[in-house]
Parts: sequence; C-alpha cells; structure tokens
Amino acid sequence: MPYEIKSSPDFAMIDYQLAAGESIVAESGAMVGMSSNVKMKTEARGGILAAAKRKILGGESIFQNTFTAEGGPGRVMLAPASPGDVIPFELTQGQSLMIQSSAYVAATPTVTLDTKWGGAKGFFSGTGFFLLKATGPGTVFIASYGAMYPKKCDGEYIIDTDHIVAFAESVTYTVTKVGGIKSLFFGGEGLVAKFSGTGMVYAQTRSPSSLANFLHPYRPVKNRN
Repeated sequence: MPYEIKSSPDFAMIDYQLAAGESIVAESGAMVGMSSNVKMKTEARGGILAAAKRKILGGESIFQNTFTAEGGPGRVMLAPASPGDVIPFELTQGQSLMIQSSAYVAATPTVTLDTKWGGAKGFFSGTGFFLLKATGPGTVFIASYGAMYPKKCDGEYIIDTDHIVAFAESVTYTVTKVGGIKSLFFGGEGLVAKFSGTGMVYAQTRSPSSLANFLHPYRPVKNRN
C-alpha cells in the first residue's frame, strides 16, 4: 500500500497506509501514532532463537512489533530514534541489502532479516562484528543520523566507518586506516571502510560518536568531596 516519507531529511517519519488485513513490521519503539483499528502484536520474528541471534550479533531488538489494519484500511506512523532521513528500499525476490543494525526501522512481513559476519576489524571500527542482512521480496526502511548520501561504488570507494548506513550485497569492504599512524591517532578520522565492487553504498552526513565526543566536556560531573 502507499506510504510517504514526511519531514525528510531532518526529522523523517514513515506514514504507511495499510489496506484491510495488511501488516508492517517495525523495530521496538518506532511507532509514533496509528489509527484506532490498527492492532499491534509484539513477537520474536522467526522464533526466540533467531531473534536472540539478531539481538546478540546484529544489535536488533529481540521483539518487534507487527501492525495490522483490522476491519478496514488504517494508517501507522513510524520514526527512527535519531534525527535524520529515512529511505525505502524495494527488494526483489532474493535481493539483499546489508544494513548497520542501528539503521533498521521497519519492513514488510515478506522481508527476511538475518545477520552476516562483518569482519573482526569491524568491532574496533564501531561497525560491529555483524551486520543485518535484509532479503526480499518486500520493502525495508532504513534511517540515517543526518541526511542520507547515496554513492555508486564502481571499483573502490572509501567511507568513514561511523558514517556507513547500508550497502548492496554486490560490494564488499575491508576496514583499514587512512594515512599513517599519526593520522590514525591525531587526524580525527580513525578507521575507514574501503568498498570494492559495483553497487550502491549509503552514508550518513553525521556521526553519533562525533556528537558524543562534542557533548562529553559538557556532561555534569558530581563532586565527591
């Protein structure tokens, strides 16, 4: 059914119109509002073991909410936790999209979510050992912190690891440093992901860790004296 991304790219929200009996599955805490005839069911998709795997390895919530319109059409509004953009991806049968776990917002029930090994270096880069893998058919919605920047990788392309949102399964990446040792520790860039192959990669214009570092000097500190 039709959907609209509202207030993009700063404070994007999904306005999803459900036909009678139609459902959409969303990450825990994503619901902003819904019609009174839309019913919400909380469950561990794929069973508790599969959900626990996605939680432990991919950072996704164990329980997700399924919203279903009963007795007629309905509407549900969904939004990510951080301010930024939301982009829908229409996946064909067997087509997959690799997603940073924090970027997943919602998907149609036909989309399968799994985890995929992202390499040991991912742990030290902030991307994590595992990524979420969304496989179609269906629609999956992903969010960015800040605006979303799409780029076609045709050979090689480099993205700061804090800015990775998603990428096509047709591209691979390795985590490496940019510049020398001095750049790694004093250049403010840290580790980067070098993508190879042909396919789309998606970056976010803001970095959560950069925001945390900016706010750190202003945090309240208790005086123990």
